[in-house]
Amino acid sequence: MKSKTVLAILAGAALSVAAACNGNDNANTNTNTNANMNTNRAANANATVMNANVNANANSNAANWNMSHEEYNKNANGYRAEAKNKGESIGEDIEDGWIHFKVRAALAAVNDLRDSTINVDVNNKVVTLRGTVPGADQKKKAEEAAKKVEGVKSVTDKLEVKADTSANANSNSHAAANANKK
Repeated sequence: MKSKTVLAILAGAALSVAAACNGNDNANTNTNTNANMNTNRAANANATVMNANVNANANSNAANWNMSHEEYNKNANGYRAEAKNKGESIGEDIEDGWIHFKVRAALAAVNDLRDSTINVDVNNKVVTLRGTVPGADQKKKAEEAAKKVEGVKSVTDKLEVKADTSANANSNSHAAANANKK
């Protein structure tokens, strides 16, 4: 090729690129990019604030479970009122409130009980567990956790097992499907 032809091709390509990248397109691209960056920053800031609140709540709850008997006594009336609001009862014995608090902490520490709704009643150092658990294993774990708390005389287990009906439906449909194969 001749040098004039090559120069003409290069000049044409340069003009095409310049036309495609005029100032208005760059301004819009920059404006949109900046708007998206600001939106992302705001979303990240909100997520950080929400995570901080969740973590603060989780940490404050975790710290409560580990408090000393003396720290508990400073707000014993508040903990008794909180239990009453949940439909739980605490007897008049001075240790009943502390036992209630520690049993709730012991139950919260058992991973399998997270889907359970367990109420704890304490009267004269006797713990009564009421509510629902997903299975017999969780019922046993709840009773064992309550019995391990220092000061508990005995545990009355009034927990009901509420099996997950969707799991039963799935196992029944699998059984029917397998029976039909034969």
